Amino acid sequence: MRTLLIDNYDSYTFNLYQLIASINEELPIVVRNDQYSWNELQSISFDNVIISPGPGTPTKEKDFGVCRDVLRLSEVPILGVCLGHQGFAHTFGAKVVKAPTPMHGRISKVFHNDSELFKGVPQEFEVVRYHSLIVEDDLPTCLQKTAWTADGIIMGLQHTEKPICGVQFHPESICTEFGHQILENFSLMNKKTTIYG
Repeated sequence: MRTLLIDNYDSYTFNLYQLIASINEELPIVVRNDQYSWNELQSISFDNVIISPGPGTPTKEKDFGVCRDVLRLSEVPILGVCLGHQGFAHTFGAKVVKAPTPMHGRISKVFHNDSELFKGVPQEFEVVRYHSLIVEDDLPTCLQKTAWTADGIIMGLQHTEKPICGVQFHPESICTEFGHQILENFSLMNKKTTIYG
């Protein structure tokens, strides 16, 4: 299993790298979001993609780089984390807005709908959040909410037709419960494919 890890210049990327390597028993391929074009990425063989957190906003091309093309054009499973989650939502028509309260290292209880990403995870679990933007609740029909906080903030999404999902929280943080399980569930979503089908 080879994961392409797209780094949006975030300090959490190395934590993701270590956890993915442990789950896959193979080191992920790491590229920066401005390192390669979509056409260049197609020469790399991988089985799924994780889009990392990052300090920017998904509406700015310089902050999200090649990630938008990967979301639009790839056919392998994709998981967006934090900025990756927001960018996933924005790419498919959702609005990304300022959060009512910025969350920087705060713990929240999260609930979920038993989607594939959350199999084996209790209905209520704690996560760590680092974000000042959120995905607005009024979603396009191609997106489905899969996880949320007690006050209704979206914490997880999935595409209804493509193998793409996202989480607003940080599954790679030691302060997030069942983060390893969530990333393992994502790895199981993959069916072995050649590059893009």
